[in-house]
Amino acid sequence: MSDNSQTTEATPTTPSPEAQPAASAAPVAALEEQLAAAKKEAAANYERYMRAVADLENFRKRTVREKDELRQFAAANVIEDLIPLLDNLGLGLAAAKQQTDVKAVADGITLVLEQFKSAFARHGLKEVNPQGQPFDHNLHECISHLPSADVPAETVSQVVRLGYTLNGRLLRPAAVVVSSGPAAPAETKA
Repeated sequence: MSDNSQTTEATPTTPSPEAQPAASAAPVAALEEQLAAAKKEAAANYERYMRAVADLENFRKRTVREKDELRQFAAANVIEDLIPLLDNLGLGLAAAKQQTDVKAVADGITLVLEQFKSAFARHGLKEVNPQGQPFDHNLHECISHLPSADVPAETVSQVVRLGYTLNGRLLRPAAVVVSSGPAAPAETKA
């Protein structure tokens, strides 16, 4: 055989250096596309996050503002109901200055007091008047114990100051005198 046959030995085929970048360019391009898509998604997520943070901050500010407004104007309905009572007290005072009949003045004051009670009752204020009821430490404040032949023991014998509840919640307990029952017979000295 000739020398040509020796030079045609099997050699592994390796791509030429110019062919290598073309073959690896496809995976690099795909990775660059994935990176660009990931960056775009990250930017969109960051934008959504920033909007959510801004919305939360706006919500907090709005809530604080609404709470302040609620606190400022919570008593508006009560005050609107009390304004006519102030008018009536002014009229009653003017009439009392001209009246010589004390009973007429007392009747006028009684009417205004009833108006006050009904106005407060419309807003949930309830009077606690425990006269003759068993003593309840949850609603009453005992300021004294006195013996009484007429009133059973541990029963309210006298209301010193009325108590009040607002929608079932105690605002002020009634100040009461509680009976300790009939007086014990006095011991006689011999």
